[in-house]
Amino acid sequence: MIYERQEGVPRFECAEFAGRTKDYALLIPIINEGDRIQKELKRAYRHQVASYADIVICDGGSTDGCTTEEMLRRLQVNTLLVKQDVGRQGTQLRMGIWWALQRGYQGILTIDGNNKDSIEDVPRFIEKLKEGYGFVQGSRFIEGGRAVRTPIARLLAVKLIHAPIISLTAGRRFTDTTNAYRAYSREYLCDERVKPLRDIFVTYELLAYLSVRASQLGYRVCEIPVARVYPRSGKTPTKIHFLRGNSELLKILYRNLRGEYLP
Repeated sequence: MIYERQEGVPRFECAEFAGRTKDYALLIPIINEGDRIQKELKRAYRHQVASYADIVICDGGSTDGCTTEEMLRRLQVNTLLVKQDVGRQGTQLRMGIWWALQRGYQGILTIDGNNKDSIEDVPRFIEKLKEGYGFVQGSRFIEGGRAVRTPIARLLAVKLIHAPIISLTAGRRFTDTTNAYRAYSREYLCDERVKPLRDIFVTYELLAYLSVRASQLGYRVCEIPVARVYPRSGKTPTKIHFLRGNSELLKILYRNLRGEYLP
């Protein structure tokens, strides 16, 4: 089924392999992740993640064959959404969030699709949502978390730049602010003072904005421990170019700090 472009939501194709079976959706934005997404979904299968949340792939338009229907069905993916519009991660997430809210989920989790994160921790995020938290951030840097083979440049950027600026903007301390492994309540996402479905969120703006808006509005927020493990060898799985990408992130952080993303 094709959903045509509307304000705040891109044009996208939807292939539902099953109806809604859970109260929570796990959105996995990907593009050309090769066997990394398959490995991640196999981990999810082993840990029975689909018994806690419906798994939804938010594809940016992969061309490497990493989203074959046979594989997705076998590994208990509930739905495949394929963006057919301009934009990057922020646009993919808007696509997934709109679709999940329309489907009636009570909470939405997100995780990268490059097999670095502990997808087996999904139940812990859901526990926090059930306890009434509006925003739950996964962190490898708090007690119980694991940061394995994190590139030193990224480690310094998170600890010395990204986390301090996000914490200042949010009015509370966060430790792992570039981590897209997090959860949002339906109440938070549907709050008229938030409005995540806006076309200004194209790249990484939405993650930065949603990281701070919850505490600004008085929602309960917390961090929970997760693992992020980088591969022993080979190219680091990321979509962020070191110079251009980090420059873009800095601009987003300061726009967020100045309140430029507020409704």
